[in-house]
Amino acid sequence: MHSPTVAKMTNADSSARMLTSTVATLGCAFLVVVIAAIAAMLAITHDANQTENERQRDRLEAAIESQTRLRRLRMDSMSSSAELQNALATGGPTEALQSIFARLSYRFLTFEGVYLVTPSGRVLAGLEGGRPAGQASYDGLKHFSRSLPGPASLGDAGSAGTAPLDIQAEMIFDGQSTLALTITELRARPILDEQGQAPAAIVVGYNRITSTLLDDMARRYRIPGLQITGRKPVDPLLRRDIVSPDGTVSAWLTWTPSRPGNAIIEQFSWALIAVGIIFAAIFAYVIQRLRNAAKEIGLREHQIQRLAAHDELSLLPNRRTFDLRLDQELAQLSRNGNGLAVLLLDLDRFKAVNDTYGHTAGDELIRQVAERLSGMMRVGDTVARLGGDEFGIIQSNIHDASGCAALGERILEALTRPFSVMGIDTIIGCSIGIALAPQDGTDRETLLKLADTALYQSKNEGRNRYSFFEARMNRALQLKRMVEEDLRNAIAKDELMLHYQPQVSVDGNTIVGVEALVRWPHPVHGMVPPSEFISIAEERGLIVPLSEWVLRRACLEAKRWEGLRLAVNISPVQFRHKDFVGDVIRIVEETGFDPARLELELTEGVVVEDADAAENALMELRAHGIGLALDDFGIGYSSLIYLRRFAFDKIKIDRSFLEYMETTGESAILVHSVVHLGRALGLRVCAEGVETAEQHRFLQAIGCHELQGFLFSKGVPAEEIDRLLELDAPFADSLAA
Repeated sequence: MHSPTVAKMTNADSSARMLTSTVATLGCAFLVVVIAAIAAMLAITHDANQTENERQRDRLEAAIESQTRLRRLRMDSMSSSAELQNALATGGPTEALQSIFARLSYRFLTFEGVYLVTPSGRVLAGLEGGRPAGQASYDGLKHFSRSLPGPASLGDAGSAGTAPLDIQAEMIFDGQSTLALTITELRARPILDEQGQAPAAIVVGYNRITSTLLDDMARRYRIPGLQITGRKPVDPLLRRDIVSPDGTVSAWLTWTPSRPGNAIIEQFSWALIAVGIIFAAIFAYVIQRLRNAAKEIGLREHQIQRLAAHDELSLLPNRRTFDLRLDQELAQLSRNGNGLAVLLLDLDRFKAVNDTYGHTAGDELIRQVAERLSGMMRVGDTVARLGGDEFGIIQSNIHDASGCAALGERILEALTRPFSVMGIDTIIGCSIGIALAPQDGTDRETLLKLADTALYQSKNEGRNRYSFFEARMNRALQLKRMVEEDLRNAIAKDELMLHYQPQVSVDGNTIVGVEALVRWPHPVHGMVPPSEFISIAEERGLIVPLSEWVLRRACLEAKRWEGLRLAVNISPVQFRHKDFVGDVIRIVEETGFDPARLELELTEGVVVEDADAAENALMELRAHGIGLALDDFGIGYSSLIYLRRFAFDKIKIDRSFLEYMETTGESAILVHSVVHLGRALGLRVCAEGVETAEQHRFLQAIGCHELQGFLFSKGVPAEEIDRLLELDAPFADSLAA
């Protein structure tokens, strides 16, 4: 038989071995975490650097391609000159052609030197630094490239009988200087010479690539350290080949790589060291606490069991206990033949108290509400705090709804009396939703959902009232379920669609923009209007993915309407999302949409709720070139401070001002004042809800900039916008009616 001492030693040895094993396990885990963290940081740093290198390369290629397109457009503009075409066709004197060429020189001021030559290399006209230049100057360029027109390149340059040369641009390094050559053939040649053929002419332009030019490109396109070097960079993402006259590569265009990953590591290295020290300290602290953990577990288990059934703040039963008691009461319904009622309560204006006086005051208010509710309960009834400012009541052994109505009246009377919170009299109220069993349902989930539906009905009807669940509320309940379940699938499966309502110039002849409007063709309920699902999408947390879908699809579809502004409405919930600005910029970049054509429409309430955060977000959007419009102007705060502080580009007069407007009435005076206010502040003014020709003439007379409404068009599919843009006067019939 083992002695107590031996047993204690054995237990101590076992505890020691367990502690040793635990320490070893924790040590290995700590080492693995450190290695994984270092590997992750290195991988993130490498990926960030590589991504930035690719972006720099793409920006450089885009810059070069943009310059090439610009030169092609300028050449096309020069080609359209009838005077130059006539001179080429008639083969007039060189002096006359030189004179015409010099007069047209403003079309290609970006070139240091430019020549109009034949495919054989004969100079018809030329300019060097704005001064006339001839054959000798052109021949001095020919050692740079074999592509230049001349006797040696006749077989490659083409002639009048071959397909015209679009544009050829190249950078050439001859060992001393670098030239950017542009060679293109004049496209428009409607006049024929005496042999019945269009005379061929080729434009050759060049620029010397200097450090000043490279510095300007580096600053404009955010590519630091742009330079030409004769030493080949190792990284292919940091170089662009420059050929020599003989076709070999002897110079490279390179730039200084951005290393955002390294910068982050350098900036936060002290923080990483501090985190390592903290983790080491935590590790040591954990080891120290292991010895006392066993004793604390027993005490905590006892405390958890005591608190598991009750809310610690209000001392009322919690949601778990409420659910258990409701299940028990429902199980006894068939035995005693009586009914029961479930009441859900939400405190009105509780958030205002919490925000104004602090969480301590909010907690005290919850305790006082719990005391008043407990004092009104009969024996056998249950009141519980379900969370936040929401309470639940189970009223058992009822025979009809009159008892529930009486309890609801007592609760409203009790909770509308002033509460003394931190020495201040505070008045709140509550909204109550009631569901009955077995009339409305016999299971817990159903009753709670129906009571919740009735609760929202009370809130929608003005709060501080009670509502019984009624069959007519099923539509709202079904709609919420549909939005929460079906809308999520519709967004994921791309089953929504966009309509666009034109925004028209004040003369009614030109479409200057379109407003994107989401539509939901539901396979069962048909076309569901936004008024029925947008607010519920906000409530159920679906507005952010829905808004991102709308913005992305609108940007993709509106890319084909060059010159038109795209207006997209922004929900207040979407605007308050922490990643709102980043999401907008990311979508614009991913779709390739011109941010200068995008106009986000916000209501006044969005910017008023948190003016500082709104100002930061709007300034960041404007920094990326995105326009801002203040929607529904005139029905909210309409403060001049917000117009000036947030620097909107446009204000939209709410349609309610035009709905019953007479040209001499108060609404007309208000509209007239808003238009003049907008013009005085340098803002564009758009009037919504224009439906009659009289409204159009009035708005035109007072100087409104843009119009939108059914007089011109309702929201239509993108294909209808395509059709309207093809018409010279798309709304002439409507205006003449």
